[in-house]
Parts: sequence; C-alpha cells; structure tokens
Amino acid sequence: MDGNRIRELREKSGLSQVELARRARMASTNLSAIENGRLIAWPKLRRRLARALKTTEADLFPTEKGG
Repeated sequence: MDGNRIRELREKSGLSQVELARRARMASTNLSAIENGRLIAWPKLRRRLARALKTTEADLFPTEKGG
C-alpha cells in the first residue's frame, strides 16, 4: 500500500473511489493508482484528499516523513 491509508479511510467513510475523486477534484484512475502505491500524491492533492476525508495529511500518509 506504500504507506498510505486512503483506501482504509475512504471505505470507512462509505465513499467509492469515484465519489472521493470527485470531492478531491481528481481523476478516479489517479486515486486508484495512489491507493495502490503506483503514483505519489503531490502536496496540493494530499491536502484535498485529507479535506475530503475529514482527516489530516499525517493520518493519510503516516509512514512518510513530514506527513
């Protein structure tokens, strides 16, 4: 999973990938790639994902330095 908890928190929130991607203003294919560790989320996108999931960047990416 490459150190992120996006899928876990998305599912806990009852959101589909398509819905979370819409809320974070991104392509659902990119969200899938980030969840699976094939793509690294850039800082602005990390903030939008955290906001959409009502959490912090540090909670979404706990194993990465700086959050």
